[in-house]
Parts: sequence; structure tokens; C-alpha cells
Amino acid sequence: MQIGIDSFVATDADPQTGKTVSPRQRVADLLEEIELADQVGLDVFGIGEHHREEYLDSAPAVLLSAAAARTRNITLTSAVTVLSAADPVRVFQQFATLDLVSQGRAEMVVGRGSFIESFPLFGLDLEDYDELFIEKLALLLELRDNTFVNWSGKHRPALTGQGVFPRPLQAPLPVWLGVGGTPQSFARAGRLGLPLMVAIIGGEPHRFRPLIDLYRQAGKEAGHDPATLKVGLHCLGYAAETDSEAADDFFPGYAQAFTAIGKERGWPPVTRSQFDALLGPTGALHVGSPETVVEKVLRQNQALGGIDRFSFQMSVASLPHAKLMKAIELLGTEVAPAIRKELATAP
Repeated sequence: MQIGIDSFVATDADPQTGKTVSPRQRVADLLEEIELADQVGLDVFGIGEHHREEYLDSAPAVLLSAAAARTRNITLTSAVTVLSAADPVRVFQQFATLDLVSQGRAEMVVGRGSFIESFPLFGLDLEDYDELFIEKLALLLELRDNTFVNWSGKHRPALTGQGVFPRPLQAPLPVWLGVGGTPQSFARAGRLGLPLMVAIIGGEPHRFRPLIDLYRQAGKEAGHDPATLKVGLHCLGYAAETDSEAADDFFPGYAQAFTAIGKERGWPPVTRSQFDALLGPTGALHVGSPETVVEKVLRQNQALGGIDRFSFQMSVASLPHAKLMKAIELLGTEVAPAIRKELATAP
């Protein structure tokens, strides 16, 4: 199982001090975080894509390219590329270039995103939400597999044999499909034979087993090798020396972020009792001591029939840089080795 980190490069005020880090400093901190993740042996670092004031990740390929120059081994990916609102040609070119800069360490996770601000920003109609993604995903995969493309669709000018350059070092460039909770998305990933990245930010992860089974069954029926049908989880998580320290660190920023989002979506304010419930054995928050986090990740692995990648989303809690750095160190030096050891000796 690969162990990694996803970041949205959040700039919300620290709920404990009220201080906000400047964008310049937050980007500098991010690059240090990715560099440390590489040094402590984590497998992958992902950067999301949003077009909102509180996040600095509107151009993930640019940030990942800066990180590529400072790292040697870690895989660099989007988490996720909002493909519905992008031109697949430019997305492919950006990540092909990242693959060259990183010497073959680039990937992308493509999806529709959980926010809609990119649609009016780029002059798109929300009524085309599904149609845009399906069409653009098909074009992206065509670009990945062929240098010269003949293609026509509804939402982009046709390609009539033009070459799309540069070509990536990897052939093919890895593309994962990022999904939330709709059966159609899981089945689509299976039919296409794409690795699946499941975003789980609430509830109980084991309840996703029927959807993951649907993905695997759809892939099998489409004739894909089961070994290529990888499953990853993107979950909220954080490690500190003790369970209580981790929970007390994570809760204020978590509550601040999800209460703010809740105002937009009609959710009630977050309470500590709700948070504590999600910390339980079957809850969606992977927050605690290294031992607790290891135990919980292994439980999800078993409950979901085996997972290939687990990515911790920590930046949503507006934690200070020093605490993020300590958590990255713990994930790399204690959590990941313990998980690898346990899986290596499992029957």
C-alpha cells in the first residue's frame, strides 16, 4: 500500500491564534512539506485544485513542478484536477511536462470536484456538469494514448490530426479517476480500467464496500486485468504523539472549515461530539497517535477488500507549518513502515 499526503494549500486563519500566513509563506511552507515527505519515504504527494480565496491550489501542475525540482523519489499528483472546467489538451501538456521535469514521477487524479466555482469562472453551464466530464475524460485518455488525434465533441473545437506535445516520459501517463459516492462514477472507472481514488470525508468508510465491489466487477466484465484495478482512499487524517494531542490539534481548524462550508450547503455547525464520533474505530477521521492511525488504516484495508493507496488530507485543519511537518515525519517514519510491515507479513 502506498502512503501519501494530499493538500489543498489552505490559507484559513489559525483558529487558535487568528493569524493568517501570507500566500508567499504558505507556498514556501508547502514546498518544505513535500520535500520532507520525500525525505521520510512517503510514496505520493497530491495537490488539489480549487478556485477559492482560502486555497492556493488553482494551478497544481505549477506547484508540483516546483516540488519536482526539490525531490527525488516521491510521486507527484493532482488531487483532483477538475477536468470538467479545463481543456484536456492543456491539462495533458501540463502533466506531461511535469512528468519530464520530475523524470517520470507525475500522475493525475481527475474528477469533477466538490465545489462549483470553476463553472462560472470559466464560462461553463452547470447543466452540463455530467456531459462535460464524460466528454473531456474521453478526450484526455485519447490524448494520453495517441500523439496525433482526430476527435470531435460538443464542448471543445475538434482535433483533426494535430500533434499534442510534449509526450510524457511514462507511457502511459498514469490517470486515476477521483470519485465521491455515485454508483455511476465507480462503474465508469471500472469499465475504463482506470485506478480509482475515493474521497471519504465523513460517515463510515466501510459502507463504500458495495461501490468498490461494483467498480471491480465492472472492470472485470470489461475485460481489464484485476491487477490494474487499483483503489485509493483520500481521507482526512493527522498524526501526533498521542491520540488526545492529535484530536485537540485537528479539531479547531476542522470545525472552522466544515462549519464555513456548511453555511454554503445548509449543514449545521460542527460540534466536538460529532468530531469525536468520527474518531471512533469505524469513523472517517484518521486522526491520532501513529499506532491508532496504523490500526485504522489497516481496518479500512480489510473492510474494503484491499486498498493500494491511502492519502492523508491534513491541510483542511489550518494547522501550523511546524505541526504539519511533525505529522509528515510521523507518517513517514512510523505509520508507513508499520503498515508496510503488517501487510508484508499478512497471510
